[in-house]
Amino acid sequence: MASTDVFKVSILGKESIHCGFHLTPYIAQTIVHTLPSSTYVLITDTNIANFHLKHFESEFNNVLEKAGSKSRFLSLIVAPGETSKSREGKAHIEDFLLLNRCTRDSVILALGGGVIGDLVGFVAATFMRGVRFVQIPTTLLAMVDSSVGGKTAIDTPHGKNLIGAFWQPEYIFIDAAFLETLPSREFSNGMAEVVKTSAIWNEDEFISLESRSAEIFAAIQTPSTDFAGRSKTTRSAAQDLLLSVIVGSISVKAHIVTIDERETGLRNLVNFGHTIGHAIEAILTPTILHGECVSVGMILEAEVSRQMGILSQVSVGRLNRCLKAYNLPVTLADPRIASLPAAKLLNVDRLLDIMRIDKKNSGAEKKIVILSRIGATYEQKATVVRDSIISKTLSEAAQVISGIPTHHPVKMATPGSKSISNRVLVLAALGKGVCRLKNLLHSDDTQVMMAALNELKGAKFSWEDAGETLVVEGGGGLLTVPPKDKELYLGNAGTAARFLTTVCTLVQRTPNVASERTYITGNARMKQRPIGPLVTALRANGSEIEFGESQGCLPLSIAPQGLKGGAIQLAASVSSQYVSSILLCAPYASEPITLELTGGQVISQPYIDMTIAMMKTFGVEVVRRKDAANGRLLDVYDIPQGVYTNPADYSIESDASSATYPLAIAAITGTSCTISNIGSDSLQGDAKFAKEVLEVMGCKVVQTATETTVQGPPIGELKAIEEVDMTEMTDAFLTATVLAAIAHGKTRILGIANQRVKECNRIKAMIDELAKFGVETNEFDDGLEIIGRPIAELKNGVSVHCYDDHRVAMAFSVLSAVISGTIIEEKRCVEKTWPNWWDDLENKIGIKVEGIQLDHVSSEASASGTSAHAPSASVALIGMRGTGKTYVGNAAAAALSWTCVDADTYFEEKYKIGVREFVHQHGWSAFREAETETLQELLKAKATGHIISLGGGIVETDTARKLLKEYAATKGPVVHVTRPIDDIIAYLHEETARPAYGESVADVFRRREPWFAECSNYIFNNQFGADADADAAKSTFREVARFFKHVTGEHPNLAENLKSDARSYFLSLTYPDITQAYPHIDELTQGVDALELRVDLLKSPKDYESFGQTIPPLAYVQEQVSALRRVSSLPIVFTVRTKSQGGAFPDSAQKESIDLLRLALQLGVEYIDVEITLPEKQIKDLGKRKGYSQIIASYHDWSGALKWDGALVKEKYDVASKLGDIVKIVGKADAIADNFALYQFVSAANSKPGAKPIIAINMGVEGQMSRILNSTFSPVSHPLLPNKAAPGQLSFRQIQQALHLIGLLPARKFYLLGTPISQSMSPTLHNTAFDILGLPHAYELLETQDIGEQIKIAITAPDFGGASVTIPYKLDVIPLLDKLTPAAEAIGAVNTIVPAATSKQGGRLVGDNTDWVGIQSTIQAKLGASPVHAALVIGAGGTARAAIYALQQLNAGVIYLYNRTTSKASALAGTFPDARVHVVTQLGSWDGLVAPNVIVSTVPASAATADEHAAATTGAALLTPALFEYKAGPAVVVDMAYRPAETALLGLAKHAGDKWGIVPGLEVLLEQGYEQFKIWNGRECPKETVAKTVWAKYNHDAA
Repeated sequence: MASTDVFKVSILGKESIHCGFHLTPYIAQTIVHTLPSSTYVLITDTNIANFHLKHFESEFNNVLEKAGSKSRFLSLIVAPGETSKSREGKAHIEDFLLLNRCTRDSVILALGGGVIGDLVGFVAATFMRGVRFVQIPTTLLAMVDSSVGGKTAIDTPHGKNLIGAFWQPEYIFIDAAFLETLPSREFSNGMAEVVKTSAIWNEDEFISLESRSAEIFAAIQTPSTDFAGRSKTTRSAAQDLLLSVIVGSISVKAHIVTIDERETGLRNLVNFGHTIGHAIEAILTPTILHGECVSVGMILEAEVSRQMGILSQVSVGRLNRCLKAYNLPVTLADPRIASLPAAKLLNVDRLLDIMRIDKKNSGAEKKIVILSRIGATYEQKATVVRDSIISKTLSEAAQVISGIPTHHPVKMATPGSKSISNRVLVLAALGKGVCRLKNLLHSDDTQVMMAALNELKGAKFSWEDAGETLVVEGGGGLLTVPPKDKELYLGNAGTAARFLTTVCTLVQRTPNVASERTYITGNARMKQRPIGPLVTALRANGSEIEFGESQGCLPLSIAPQGLKGGAIQLAASVSSQYVSSILLCAPYASEPITLELTGGQVISQPYIDMTIAMMKTFGVEVVRRKDAANGRLLDVYDIPQGVYTNPADYSIESDASSATYPLAIAAITGTSCTISNIGSDSLQGDAKFAKEVLEVMGCKVVQTATETTVQGPPIGELKAIEEVDMTEMTDAFLTATVLAAIAHGKTRILGIANQRVKECNRIKAMIDELAKFGVETNEFDDGLEIIGRPIAELKNGVSVHCYDDHRVAMAFSVLSAVISGTIIEEKRCVEKTWPNWWDDLENKIGIKVEGIQLDHVSSEASASGTSAHAPSASVALIGMRGTGKTYVGNAAAAALSWTCVDADTYFEEKYKIGVREFVHQHGWSAFREAETETLQELLKAKATGHIISLGGGIVETDTARKLLKEYAATKGPVVHVTRPIDDIIAYLHEETARPAYGESVADVFRRREPWFAECSNYIFNNQFGADADADAAKSTFREVARFFKHVTGEHPNLAENLKSDARSYFLSLTYPDITQAYPHIDELTQGVDALELRVDLLKSPKDYESFGQTIPPLAYVQEQVSALRRVSSLPIVFTVRTKSQGGAFPDSAQKESIDLLRLALQLGVEYIDVEITLPEKQIKDLGKRKGYSQIIASYHDWSGALKWDGALVKEKYDVASKLGDIVKIVGKADAIADNFALYQFVSAANSKPGAKPIIAINMGVEGQMSRILNSTFSPVSHPLLPNKAAPGQLSFRQIQQALHLIGLLPARKFYLLGTPISQSMSPTLHNTAFDILGLPHAYELLETQDIGEQIKIAITAPDFGGASVTIPYKLDVIPLLDKLTPAAEAIGAVNTIVPAATSKQGGRLVGDNTDWVGIQSTIQAKLGASPVHAALVIGAGGTARAAIYALQQLNAGVIYLYNRTTSKASALAGTFPDARVHVVTQLGSWDGLVAPNVIVSTVPASAATADEHAAATTGAALLTPALFEYKAGPAVVVDMAYRPAETALLGLAKHAGDKWGIVPGLEVLLEQGYEQFKIWNGRECPKETVAKTVWAKYNHDAA
């Protein structure tokens, strides 16, 4: 063997850590010669085995053979991933060792990452009471962390690493060559631990890491050949660097472990970042890796240290930059984290709870490693930190506690100027020589600028003075194109984006490389901010720049061809940064540049002057031309060619814009503040703020050349400024605005138009947020007016939205000093310019700040239908005129008990003129503008509890579309109401109330359709037509109610039985056209909880005769969903099953599959079945769009390769569990035993905390047992379907019968209690239902003369299922019960007994009353969306009580109560004080109030008559046609007497007109029986078949 050079590291007194390259032969020789054994066992996982196992087997066998040894070399391959690190995984290895007769002299080798090391180490610690083992880590994370120190463990469902032992390995072999096959993400994962170690122990190592990231990455990206690196002579410089990084990190940990092996003190230090990082990992694992979580944890724990006043922001910034350099996340807002569904669980309380059970902590005391500086910790152990401090750091929002600054008089310096910092970074990078920058701003913006210049290889950056000084070695203008596919990502850093646009034109082309380009991009807001004028000027000068998305905004693609120079014209009325961008780069152009500014008044001239002054410091003098006639300065600049000469040192002024905040706090609180390093000599325009704004407002200001002091007047005595031009200090206008809010009088601020295109539209932001405090404002073209109010009149407890704008957040923190309870959302946005603002506010100024966790969850700004909105958020309806928005809006409002607002009606009331006349007088343009204002008002004023029906043309303007998209993304649903275009055209030809379009309806439809789609996140397909019959109208109302309750979240239409203690089923519909199911829909849906729409089996009319794979068009699928909704309100499971997964959809049509799934969510489909073989990014996007719907993440294996006790199923389960709300895994059974393996797998999965519902079944006849045992959403078939959706499917009835046969569904007995009851229809109702559904139960009559022992025995028997109670026992039975439902208590009678097993109320026996449900259901079925204006109840007995209760639930306007004995009616009315009951003494007399549109008679048929003579002779109530006076809309009469079939009341109602619907008593009996059945059995009664059977028996008996 060639010589092997290793670096040995000592740990616990032994040089047992050996580091080098290509060590496999060395490892084999060392182990065999120094660790003699009868058996060597190498354990690895399938991933590592593919790369390295054969080589290890070969080398060990060679060494053993040469040594003449009879020792065995065995290997075991286990499944990769965290799931193997379990009790089962450990037992699997132990069984292998025992099976192979391994003894105590065995040596076990752990070849793999941290999972293998931890698992195998724990096996070694316990097997035969401890055997020798060797760590051979293959990942960087394992090399530098888990393999060193002897910690071994396995996971349990309760947490990670909770069972384990300290067991030191004999050797740790660090073979850095393994890293050549390591994915770059895994390498970054390990670098988190390397950075951590240097951060706590060795600043020199940290300096190397922060300055040499590119070289370190390069070391693993260049594979070695011929075992290069094994010996020092063949080792490259990159390999030396990599090995030194690894050895350096290991050496620190080895030193610490040697001193503190059992983690009693010093060893705590290696847990820096882990206390918070482990809590994050517990929620995000396995999607986010350990090192990535620790990276975020390090920053958060460093911020805790900064908050405690121990660590400087400079150190936090350095740590942040270093971690970013290794592609590690540093914030929970990182897109890799924020995009995950699990990220919603990252709230403060959850994280603190997880930390509470962390092994490192002691209950409520959290132990965190506190950095004091880079390379050192505050204590030589973890520090105890209060929860309140951690909470403040973790919280997404801040609450500033109003009060007087406790550090008055305040003297402080603000961070370095953002403007100067960005400019000097460009100047020094482009210059020649070394420049030391002091007081550089350490913020997001400057980090972005440095990272971009580093990618362009424009300069070298390093740090001195513990990070206080940045050393820039300029590149002299030599720039290169970044690596292919590497974008310069600038976040929301506008200054960097504008400066770098011109910088990138200077980039030189790489010789012999074609098609090179530099790409600049940013976040969503940055992609909206303008850069067009700069690009236009550069293009005109010959630069080749392309817009990647929207014209005039990022992203940009820039060709490397240098800057031409010569004459350049630039429009500078939007941003002075365009001007500075060209000025900074101009010396490097091919020709001298003459820059002429056009387009009117130049914005922010002081910033241009600042750039010119700084250029002069770096050796280039710009000349601004003057008018020869009058000496007036012109907007023309001459810039010579040249190269910047870097000064040795450059001190950056403090940020003048930031200085306005502490100065303003002094002004508003009547205290004093001095800011050093900002005075009259400042380069920054905002330095004038103190003199020109605060002094005028009544403050005393003293300003020297380098210092500014402000003394505020007494609190509440600031004076308004009539008018102030802030053109030269635009960024400070926000600070002035909040002061003006509490000043006496009106303040007008002008010259700030450019603030509309900053991080947000700042003028609008200030107007909107001040309005929350009750402050009125007026907006102008270039400014705003603030009408000040006394502090006492401003609203407290306001939550300020900051629009991700640092200046908005800091400005309102000033106002918070005097307005209590103010919450500043998005507190981290201050990191752009003053990352430690909240710490400085408390520690240096003396205003206390607390962390606040917001209840709401932010969402992306796109109309994507997320569940971010509250259920009470109003719904906006859009769509063409004639789609039925008004009808749908009113119906939805009725269903939700909300208010419907028609925007056109609102408009007409506001402007006192009709829409048609407004257009006639003012024109369409004026109308659209007024309409948009109305929209804005409605969305603000009617933000909750309203359905807002908007005009068809609301989408015609860009402003309105933006409002709607923003509302859909962040506030609530925007629903596009659709209807066939032919129906719309027919309607509009008859409609005359609105102005004519002036073009064809079809053309208008085609133009608006994309806009409707763009602005909405839901679609409602309206099936209602003017000629629809009553049943169709009721069907539509039912669907309107379902849809809007679901999409709002008021009552999501999810399957009630989808819970751990119930069984749920869906029917798989296999029709090519769903309307073919109509004749059998009631039979098909019997027993099931949902309907699966197999979209892959649908065939549109044009494809109906074709064979093979087809893709149904979106429009056809939308029709099919609507068709199904017309006949059923059951939840829909929307499935697009691909060919390879057992369906008919083409496997290659992924885009079409995603489009269909998105459509389903827009249509309010409750469940979408998403195959996890689809791209993860697309599945996550569906997760963001799902609203209150749920995702079934499914995996189907038709090959038989999936084994329920194998690794593959665990892997697929983990993926599905991560992506879905419900997991679905389908395998194939070859034998009955496969079903038992499945059952064991499901039991294990369900035992884990927070386990998601799982559908697990085996296909084929052999797998039918699994379908019987599966409890969650079992797919079922039906004999009436054209075919089964999958082999082995059973019907719902078959499964119930099977469950009974195997003892999982015992037979139960149900009774009717009462006397006389021999003629009751209840046994027919329930026994028919039991038979249809295959349930083994029986319903019997139990007629007794009293409530005696016979009834007591029956209702307490083990097999008692429930009982109906009728007269005379509805009251007498109550003493036998343990509890009554609220309905039974209110009504005062029981008609239903529910045993504990099926009761939601708790208690052994629960009394309920379903009479009121029967009454309510029959009324609703007849009235549809129409309200109960008034109702009449005849009678005053127990059933009358149920009727009043039902009408109260229906929100009846007034309830008339009539009884022959008026005193009884009055007594009954008194028991319902809130029901608006009005006693009448004569039927047909309404005491001047509205006539009833609902009548409920609760008296026997003989107690009422239409015959005057009979009434006079029998005392029966006289019924007259006056009862049916109501004719204004749908009405209904219900007679609770069900013999005879037509009572006198119903006979009279027959002649009352077609508005009056009739409900005989048997219908009410059926409805209340259906409710009883559902309560007892947990599923719907098969109503149609049961009703037919009951009516048949009723009519037979009557005959």
